[in-house]
Amino acid sequence: MARRRRVASVRPDQSFKGRQFTAEVILWAVRWYLMFPVSYRDLELMLADRSVEIAHTTIFRWVQTYAREIEKRIRPHLRSSNGSWRVDETYVRVKGRWSYLYRAVDSRGQTIDFLLSAERDVEAAKCFFRKALGQPHTVNPRTITVDKNPAYPCAVEQMKEDGELWRRSRLRQCKYLNNIVEQDHRRVKRLVRPGLGFGSFHTARRTLAGYEAMAMIRKGQVRKVGGRDMRAQATFIAELF
Repeated sequence: MARRRRVASVRPDQSFKGRQFTAEVILWAVRWYLMFPVSYRDLELMLADRSVEIAHTTIFRWVQTYAREIEKRIRPHLRSSNGSWRVDETYVRVKGRWSYLYRAVDSRGQTIDFLLSAERDVEAAKCFFRKALGQPHTVNPRTITVDKNPAYPCAVEQMKEDGELWRRSRLRQCKYLNNIVEQDHRRVKRLVRPGLGFGSFHTARRTLAGYEAMAMIRKGQVRKVGGRDMRAQATFIAELF
């Protein structure tokens, strides 16, 4: 007898109450938008090709509602990162202006955390480090590798004095050691490009959270879910709801 293929299914969840489409369709659309460099209009046509007639504006609302929720729900399932942090910031256009996306990965390229900020200063750096240290899958870093941004030494020193950061954490300002995180920025840039930027800070934060969540899954950071196993990833996301 042929083995029955496992199909992702979603239990009834209040998160989908009142929606015209099923949870499976909604999560399929959200997951594909956050994984691949497509526009909302492109995804509208892809769904139409599968006999699902839906406006691109509705897909936008789905992404805004569920992208951040997926990111929140996967956090407890992530493997622990190591103590070698590579920190950098890249630029994202929000409402016609450049904003700063702080990002950190460990020495294996696993995502530690991210933060969208309107400023690039000491307070923004401290806010990012606090957010990263508060995640369940991170540890207090033994080394923090950054570029020549002068805000990082000040932020690290102040956080050590306040007891927020391990006193033995070593800061390294060495650009070539940050190639890992700089290469990782390319994925975010590729996903943002079809949308030509974001219309608001709120929209950007929610969408970027979804991009980063799907990146963590595809990097194999979720326990018992392979980074290249698309079926297992779809099932995992369905079981979060």
